[in-house]
Amino acid sequence: MPLSLSAPTALEYFATLVQSDEHFPLLEAAVSLAQDEYPELDVQQVLGDVDQLLARLKRRLPADAAPLQRLRLLNQFFFHDLNFGGNVNDYYDPDNSYLNAVLRTRRRIPLSLAGLWMDLAQGLGLRARGVGFPGHFMLKVALPKGQVVIDPFTGRSLSREDLSERLEPWRRGAGGAGSTGGTGDEVPLGLYLQAATSRDIIARMLHNLKEIHRTQEDWVRLIAVQSRLIALLPEAWGEYRDRGIAHAEQGHVALAVRDLETYLAHVEDALDLDVIAERVALLRDSEP
Repeated sequence: MPLSLSAPTALEYFATLVQSDEHFPLLEAAVSLAQDEYPELDVQQVLGDVDQLLARLKRRLPADAAPLQRLRLLNQFFFHDLNFGGNVNDYYDPDNSYLNAVLRTRRRIPLSLAGLWMDLAQGLGLRARGVGFPGHFMLKVALPKGQVVIDPFTGRSLSREDLSERLEPWRRGAGGAGSTGGTGDEVPLGLYLQAATSRDIIARMLHNLKEIHRTQEDWVRLIAVQSRLIALLPEAWGEYRDRGIAHAEQGHVALAVRDLETYLAHVEDALDLDVIAERVALLRDSEP
């Protein structure tokens, strides 16, 4: 009997990329998110385009360049020569989260700009990481004389005072912790500057898309994003609930019941358990 070999679906491909934290290809996983919207997208071609940018950048770099010189050259190339920057006209465009669109328009949100910038920085041998700062994703680079924090929207380096000012509304919302000034600010600020893992970054990209599609009640696209979140975070039970609700809105009764029952089976003290259980009962009653 002849073997039937079929190419993996976009979701299956993504799931293989995000299986291991030790070998997590951040840029490839980020590029692959666009395959839901652009089914014919060639992920390897996009990665090749980034490699070409890195090759152009390396040709400008003296062999003995110090880390600070590498950082300055990267920022000149990325933010000035190539003119990457923020999409201030349509911050909630789904394309903002797709790196193929970032390369085409060079105008996107901090998180997607940061993903591309980090790959180039690491290609130059810089110790660059992403930072899940509240409300605005940041970058940080470890240099011999200290750490630099960069706003990927503008490329500007931010001082501790800048960061504390940006953090102040979030501190007030959390009850004022760390907002008294002086040395008391340092520990809370440092906690907000912890490096994000590759899994954290992809999850944040997907949650951006999730919020856009949920707000627009675009259930088809929301289901696709939820399925990626579940592949990425298989024990994030709230994602099963949210996918189940989207399936219910689409009339996918069996799929909705399965996801909602998975949520109920694994969560014991959530405030919405009775509401979800009632939703499951209504869905079961609607089955033919």
